[in-house]
Amino acid sequence: MLFRFAGYEAGMNHTEHCDAPCGKDETPGTYSRRAAPRDAGLRLDQFWVRELADLGVSRERIKDWIQAGLALLDGKPCTKAGQRLDGRERLVMNAPDLSADTSPQPESGDLRILYRDAELAVIDKPAGLTTHPAPSQPAGTLVNRLLHHLPELAPEISGMAGERPGIVHRLDKDTSGLILVALTEAARLELSRAFADRRVRKTYLALVHGCPKGDESGRLGEDAGYIDLPMGRHPSIRTKMAVLPKGGREARTSWRRLWTDRQKRASLLAVDLHTGRTHQIRVHLAHIGHPLVGDPVYGPAHNARWLAQAGPLASLAPRQMLHAFRLALTHPETEEELLFRQNPPEDFMTLLRALAADCQRVVLTGMPGCGKSALLSALAGLGVPTFSADACVAALYGPGADGAAMLARCLGKEILRPDGAVDRARLLAMLLETPALRREVESIVHPMVRQELRAFFAAHVAAPLAVAEIPLYFESGWAGAKSGDVADETRRMADITVGVRCPESLRHGEFRQRRGIAPEIMAAFESWQWPEDRKLAACDLVADNDGSLEDLSHEAARLLDKLAQLRAERQARFEAELDVLLADAAQNGALKDGPGHGPDLGLSWEDDDE
Repeated sequence: MLFRFAGYEAGMNHTEHCDAPCGKDETPGTYSRRAAPRDAGLRLDQFWVRELADLGVSRERIKDWIQAGLALLDGKPCTKAGQRLDGRERLVMNAPDLSADTSPQPESGDLRILYRDAELAVIDKPAGLTTHPAPSQPAGTLVNRLLHHLPELAPEISGMAGERPGIVHRLDKDTSGLILVALTEAARLELSRAFADRRVRKTYLALVHGCPKGDESGRLGEDAGYIDLPMGRHPSIRTKMAVLPKGGREARTSWRRLWTDRQKRASLLAVDLHTGRTHQIRVHLAHIGHPLVGDPVYGPAHNARWLAQAGPLASLAPRQMLHAFRLALTHPETEEELLFRQNPPEDFMTLLRALAADCQRVVLTGMPGCGKSALLSALAGLGVPTFSADACVAALYGPGADGAAMLARCLGKEILRPDGAVDRARLLAMLLETPALRREVESIVHPMVRQELRAFFAAHVAAPLAVAEIPLYFESGWAGAKSGDVADETRRMADITVGVRCPESLRHGEFRQRRGIAPEIMAAFESWQWPEDRKLAACDLVADNDGSLEDLSHEAARLLDKLAQLRAERQARFEAELDVLLADAAQNGALKDGPGHGPDLGLSWEDDDE
């Protein structure tokens, strides 16, 4: 029989509501009715609450039965509790066995109680725990644990019977965070009114894909937004909700962007609800193109790309990254203003830290012949991902490569060898003969090298660090400005620049001779670069090369230690910044002075409010 596995068995008598007295149905536990014309416009759940009033069945239980498929409308299952009747429909309710004790039972299990007095308690609900029993899950819920840890919730003490004792709002199973529990019937009634009147204020923390943009020219600015889009049941997938331009119920959400990782893969938002539609946050954020990280229901494409990426992030979002962070209310008995805050659990914080601890981008630079390539090789030998601009240019100058083709169009085909590669000796002679030509060549080649460098760093975003040797890093303008301005930071191609310092006597003597470079060519190379003192002064760190490969290997190891220290300091700065951001969100919510800030009277509030 339907729902036997959940402990339900049909076996009840019934009466029928119609224009004339009605008799009993032949099937125990099945209640049959025909709606009267005066029932037109009545909700399906309200109809059955009225018809089964003598049995003392609550509206919430009726809604659970309807959503479980136990209600028939003209012979077809109807799972929409809010379905409006036309009048004269044939209605059937296949009710579970109410003679058995279906009230939730106490169950042991971890329960973090943040606050508790005689009227209410505030709980930190873990992700993965369903709030209250339902036909699909009659046990193993938060309510079962509440009855174990809070014996005053027992019906004979609290006066609250049914499947949801003390529950005045709920969180989705995979949402973590603060949930309010009434401990007396009087407190439940008052808190329910407070929710209905929007006198309870809640702020969520959400990790979303990408970097949401508000209205830069508007009052809220580009880092905040206000979503006013009606919602309802998805027109074709009945288990989902959706934005419905026609026929939806009013739904309003405020958000503020607190932080975005450097790669713009994900952002941390503070989110306030001004109505309480089912899955409202998930639906609204997905609708503006930034679904929750870890939400395959409302962000399937984003979630699939997330799971397909290389590195540890793919495994760090096993659930939707949504946390009920802040709860502000007036105490139902003392009228004291209460404010509660609970930081996200470890899975949420671990993902945040992993996003913040992306690849440390390091550039090696220095004067010609200083040993940049030798230091790069030493770092590669220690397992560090490396990139050489010289090797990149050599590949671009190869037969049929993009660089060779573009130089041939600019300088003529005589710049190419018979195999289609750039004749580098001829190119150098042209640059020495016509100095102004160098800028033209750089304008062709440097953007291609920059693109390859971006791709290199992106490919190693999950690595602790990656190192690129860029001789003309400062001269090409890739360093940006260290002003703290976002635009300047975006232009910068590296987090740390390391200058390689080598005695001039070595560079112009042994090292130059070993590479077979003529003195006049060496002088030309140096003339194209900043003076050494200026170049090294612009670097964050300096590595010394005194000529010994063994000493250079030791210098590489020391450099890695220093870079690790800088990464640890960067992570500490992030933790401190996050503390400040969360403190501000706890104090002010999503919008300090935005639309809907404060009570929104007259707007309805549903149970499942995120």
